[in-house]
Amino acid sequence: MDPGPGAAPIQTDCETESSSLWSWWPSWRPTSMSLLKTTESKILACIKNDLWARFVTLANQDRIWTLSLTNKGTPKSAEQAPKTPLVMVHGFGGGVGLWIRNLDALSRSRTVYAFDLLGFGRSSRPSFPSDAAKAEEQFVDSIEQWRQAVGLENMILLGHSLGGYLATSYAIQHPSRVSHLILVDPWGFPERTKPETQQSEDQGAEAVKRPTIPRWARAIVSILSLFNPLAVIRAAGPWGPGLVNRFRPDFKRKFEDLFDDDTMTQYIYHCNAQTPSGEVGFRAMSETLGWAKRPMLQRVHLLPPSMPVTMLYGARSWVDSSSGDRAAEIRGKAHTKVLLVDDASHHVYADQPDDFNKVVENICKSVD
Repeated sequence: MDPGPGAAPIQTDCETESSSLWSWWPSWRPTSMSLLKTTESKILACIKNDLWARFVTLANQDRIWTLSLTNKGTPKSAEQAPKTPLVMVHGFGGGVGLWIRNLDALSRSRTVYAFDLLGFGRSSRPSFPSDAAKAEEQFVDSIEQWRQAVGLENMILLGHSLGGYLATSYAIQHPSRVSHLILVDPWGFPERTKPETQQSEDQGAEAVKRPTIPRWARAIVSILSLFNPLAVIRAAGPWGPGLVNRFRPDFKRKFEDLFDDDTMTQYIYHCNAQTPSGEVGFRAMSETLGWAKRPMLQRVHLLPPSMPVTMLYGARSWVDSSSGDRAAEIRGKAHTKVLLVDDASHHVYADQPDDFNKVVENICKSVD
């Protein structure tokens, strides 16, 4: 799982901290890229299929931490054409380790790739522009550079949450490379709803006005918007891991049959306690309360009409599946399917892994 002898040391990605104003923070925060690597290694030790983990160096010298899995039991035939690989893109604040319930099952019949998005996990953490379009383009360009470096002609592209948003943007710009687009509880599709006062005005003078957000609440939201989304984890210093355990106990429960300790919450902590990079890009792309500045429903019509798209939602997720229905109306339902997974929240792949894996496997079989 270590990079080859010619690869740069893993710690290189966090060396930029030493020259920053916050250079004293590493001693305050109980984290490092080495601890992230150790925690991730424990997670990946659960994988039974053949695993190759390495850094893929992009043309601009950024490095993308990448997993590729193949089924060691599948006989290799020179006459049989290789199947289209499945590429999995995680969501905001995540990393490749979160796919641990899916990687073995989905790599039984084809190669599966998973990578840490630029600015997240163990991948390089460059600076991101504050402009939403430019930040999105930096993410998408890194995916295309990654594809070129790995040597994939085309792929079944699956993205969760923020990864779904970026996967859609990628498919719009590079449609010939995507055989099927799978969007799992994708973030950033709907347009921001109108303020309550505006809605009541639109409904006429006789409409009863609903209470507006108090000024003090708006002031708090405005102050919080000045910070990166996960700044509180880093600001908490040695209390950061406990903070993740307290506010995201669901991550521990989702994987409790694999780990009886804090492995998964520790992984989430170490992924997000490093120097902020990808979350800076996400902040540039999002408005207050998490709405996308450039909603994808305004661009989904740019996907080729014949490109198959499957939108998979958790029935108990905070992401509204009506965005999927709207996307199907815009594109036409012939090539767009919207599916709900019962008893699943936003992290569909971890809440109901068997159902999720079955749906994705059937989609893959429909490609080849």
